[in-house]
Amino acid sequence: MVLHHLRRWHASLKKLLAALFKTRGDLKIGLYGPVNSGKTTLANAICMDFTGEKLGKVSQVPHETREIQSKEHVEMKVNGKQLTFNLVDTPGIATKIDFEDFLKYGMTKKAAKQRAKEATKGVIESIKWLDRMDLVLVVMDSAEDPVDQVNVTILGNLEARNIPVIIVANKLDVKNSNAHRIRQAFPQYPTIGISAKTGYNMEELYKTVLKTVK
Repeated sequence: MVLHHLRRWHASLKKLLAALFKTRGDLKIGLYGPVNSGKTTLANAICMDFTGEKLGKVSQVPHETREIQSKEHVEMKVNGKQLTFNLVDTPGIATKIDFEDFLKYGMTKKAAKQRAKEATKGVIESIKWLDRMDLVLVVMDSAEDPVDQVNVTILGNLEARNIPVIIVANKLDVKNSNAHRIRQAFPQYPTIGISAKTGYNMEELYKTVLKTVK
């Protein structure tokens, strides 16, 4: 029992020291969310605004992003305030990945099975990276029902780790989008409605990021 408590104390101390000696440039902001919620589109929008370069490829095919992607030293500047961080785009979280779902996009059976295998590995990596995050933007499709197993699981994991969260109600350019529905579902978190595709309300998101981190 004593050994168990010592190990927990040592782990807590190690995490505290890491936080104390972390520089602003080492801050990691992660994009998490369900498949095809627009995480990479948002990552590209942020990177284009502050670095002039895109981060990843966007596709209608599920699980286009199957590996962790990051852009280091992103300098966010809004209204005289500045924050330097590493932006991390993660593969979409899913509770089930079936290779047959990819066949409808014209993939061969072999390619579909390979994509499913890579996507499964990507989900595992996404969860592993949670402990490295200083802030997570949970990206949700505002045209979909927000109360599903994936969103609840992501938020539960973040709460357990005491990681700050901003919910991004994305795709406000889509018919039947409703950011208010997401705010009602998760009132304990700040929720910013945007369209990463069109750039709508991105500045408000940036202001919220600066306010949350500083």
